[in-house]
Amino acid sequence: MRRREFTVLSLLGLPAVGTPAGAQILKDLQGLEGLFGTQRQQGQPGAQGPQGLAGISDLDANRGLKTALETGALAAVKLLGRTDGFLANPQVHIPLPKALQDVAKLLKTLGMNRQLEDLEVSMNRAAEQAVPMAKNLLVNAVRNMSVADAKQILTGGETSVTGFFADKTREPLHGTFMPVVHQATARVGVVEQYERLSSRAQGLGLYRPEDPTVDHYVTRKALDGLYFMIGEEEKKIRRDPIGTGSAILQKVFGALR
Repeated sequence: MRRREFTVLSLLGLPAVGTPAGAQILKDLQGLEGLFGTQRQQGQPGAQGPQGLAGISDLDANRGLKTALETGALAAVKLLGRTDGFLANPQVHIPLPKALQDVAKLLKTLGMNRQLEDLEVSMNRAAEQAVPMAKNLLVNAVRNMSVADAKQILTGGETSVTGFFADKTREPLHGTFMPVVHQATARVGVVEQYERLSSRAQGLGLYRPEDPTVDHYVTRKALDGLYFMIGEEEKKIRRDPIGTGSAILQKVFGALR
């Protein structure tokens, strides 16, 4: 029996391979290598490069996963929590709320073009200012990660990393981001006018926005962008562990290349 089989199952707290339950779980986890960007060598099912995972302990595998998540989270915060982190990045840029986009032409004819532009800039600037406040919560989420969390990340597919951080931090970060966002958007007069009109339309049953206010909209989009970028950064780590300069990442992820 290959050591890798024992490593993966014991890391996740699952039954031993020799049992029927363990054998079935191992079969279900055959796609696990994809998390680390592994490619099996042709004609050698389960082979893992020159040395593979023969020298990787459960502790190192666990440390490698946590280090990858923490490194990805901090890199995302650094990328987004700076000037133009959101505004100039088309992947996470925050556009005007759809309702405002729908009436933008009318508002522009009323001389509010500059205000609309200012609002879009202020929304993205607010997100850039708020994101650095997420660092401690993100790091704590990784360091307190349970065996069940690790299993979900390893077997949850492409969105598992994003889902992990969102589940653990979205609610507290929403409360942390909101005051920062409000301070930025409150400077733009069009927000007050939009929300007054929106409130009237909702009262008449003409409009049902996804977010009750512009502040809620910006906060949601800022968090969506943060979690998306964490996932992207974590993928980079899998592809190029040596480039991180981290010994544990090179050891664990490098062995799987």
